Amino acid sequence: MARRGGVESVLAVLTLLVGLLAPSIQQVQSIGVCYGTHGDNLPAPGDVVQLYQSNHIDAMRIYLPNDTILHALRGTNIAVIVDAPDVRSLASDDATNASSSAAQAWVQANVQPYYPDVNIKYIAVGNEVEGDDRHKILPAMNNIRDALSAAGLGGHIKVSTSVKMNVIASSPLPSKGAFAEPSVMGPIVKFLASNGSPLLANVYPYYAYMHNDHMDANFTLFLPSSMTMDDNGLTYTNLFDAMVDSIYSAMEKEGGPDVPVVVSETGWPSADGRGASKDNAMVYNQNLISHVGKGTPKRPVALEVYMFAMFDENQKTGDHIEKHFGLFNPDKSSVYCINFSGTSDYSCPQSQRSMGLASRPVYYAMVIVCLNLVLLFWPANRL
Repeated sequence: MARRGGVESVLAVLTLLVGLLAPSIQQVQSIGVCYGTHGDNLPAPGDVVQLYQSNHIDAMRIYLPNDTILHALRGTNIAVIVDAPDVRSLASDDATNASSSAAQAWVQANVQPYYPDVNIKYIAVGNEVEGDDRHKILPAMNNIRDALSAAGLGGHIKVSTSVKMNVIASSPLPSKGAFAEPSVMGPIVKFLASNGSPLLANVYPYYAYMHNDHMDANFTLFLPSSMTMDDNGLTYTNLFDAMVDSIYSAMEKEGGPDVPVVVSETGWPSADGRGASKDNAMVYNQNLISHVGKGTPKRPVALEVYMFAMFDENQKTGDHIEKHFGLFNPDKSSVYCINFSGTSDYSCPQSQRSMGLASRPVYYAMVIVCLNLVLLFWPANRL
């Protein structure tokens, strides 16, 4: 009886530990990766799609409706954001002949031949649109929505636009978040609310860090930091959450309290900039994967996130840093190891792995199961 009582006591403690650890195993969230093609040395689309599948990446963003990419996606069930970048054209319409509208032509050419074999989830009408074209976004979104409805796809594919963080006016606290141009973003938010669509937002803590010498890198990398922020009873331990919640606050002020945010781009460069290294990029992206299943302090539900980007792209223009956001090299090897699935089953060599936050809960659970088995069969005279 002594052995039985001792074993049962230990097992009770271990069961309690499993219960405490179980909540740390994150909700199932969608982790996607943006697939840019500004490179002259990138793999064929079919190979890229296989790379997504072998790494358990279940969503993709493409910046143009490329026929070869969309064909390679048939039957994979990978969720896809397809960009429709030409807001000027899509905002125009021939009132006398709806069938001749640019939006209907776009849907007929780039959606109908593929859906539902390709799991097109969102149409991003414009990406980080600036200047006078900002006023074209909403008419273009309306036209794409109407074209999808005319094709019988209105209830299946959501229409949105992808914005960068400068749409939010500078604010010291997430709760004070407001749009810099409410005359532009207010009607867009109302469109999203009435159509059940999310706002797509490109969220880069890295750029805030790059341009601010006083910013603690840990606060941007999801690591312990002295830069925690208290806001109306909510505590912010990282910049990513503060940025996303400032968008939620801004949408609340424009009548869209229930509009979700989908992070359509986020990432960290591995070279050519302040704090840009493979180590920091790995830490940011792995901790991001682990973190977003918990949501944000303001909206504690799993976030849908698209990491930027699948490959280093040697033909990207602008700052050199733009060429170094890739998770994979053109030969399909990893730039650094990332565990997309949150399990111990991933392909990076053991010597290159980081015991990141995403893999720890599974690791701990396996250890506890093994301890249970050991205690069950341990000789009686040892207890």
